[in-house]
Amino acid sequence: MTSTCGYQPRYVLAMALVLAASGQAQTPDVLKQGEQIFATTCATGYCHGARGGPGGAPRLAGRGFDQDYIRGVVARGIPDTGMASFATKLPPPALMAVVAYVATLNGITNPNVETARPVISGEAARGAELFRDAVRGFGRCSTCHEMDGFGVPVASPIANVPASAAALKALATPNVKTAAMGNESMPALVLSESKRSTLFYDLTSPPPVQRNAEPGSVKFTEGGNWRHSSAIGAYKDSELDAILTFLRAVVKP
Repeated sequence: MTSTCGYQPRYVLAMALVLAASGQAQTPDVLKQGEQIFATTCATGYCHGARGGPGGAPRLAGRGFDQDYIRGVVARGIPDTGMASFATKLPPPALMAVVAYVATLNGITNPNVETARPVISGEAARGAELFRDAVRGFGRCSTCHEMDGFGVPVASPIANVPASAAALKALATPNVKTAAMGNESMPALVLSESKRSTLFYDLTSPPPVQRNAEPGSVKFTEGGNWRHSSAIGAYKDSELDAILTFLRAVVKP
């Protein structure tokens, strides 16, 4: 999972095809495949140790990471480190298997291994296209949200879908704080704070920029002037309604 050490695309593709062909994923099979992919892709060279132990890269086992955090790091990487993004290097089933395996190394006995996606059509399909519309540049929803296998998981997974476009614009963002660092002040989404570093997203302008600061060099305060409506200003209300239809089709109750 660090850099591209040991990355073997043919092997990973073969494992992904096995996963995809199996239909409804079975947890033991997925975890075994995840362990095999991890061993040949992540636990090699200057990367993580076997079974997530210490190696050239940080230890992964027994760190208390939850599955969403693991998935986000594997998908987006960590800037200015050897941890590259694997969102385009691993097919979705293979990435899911590795994430599930690493989750078990962190004490999660029943990780999510679902691979099936709902079939969408009509207005929901239109909403899916709008969600990831490349024409809008960084003004699209997928700049900060991952859904149905597409996008960047900057924000937490969407659990509740707003009832209307107006509600979507007025969406509260309690996790967004104000960060003060030197002479800078910026809206921020905190990822982690440890004795070694403070990791957060700078939301000053799209796309969010992941920043790694020295411990104690950043002060976070609750609230700020960042609003969700500013991030979706490129969409008309009718387009937002279509996106909400898409989200209702794929977000599990």
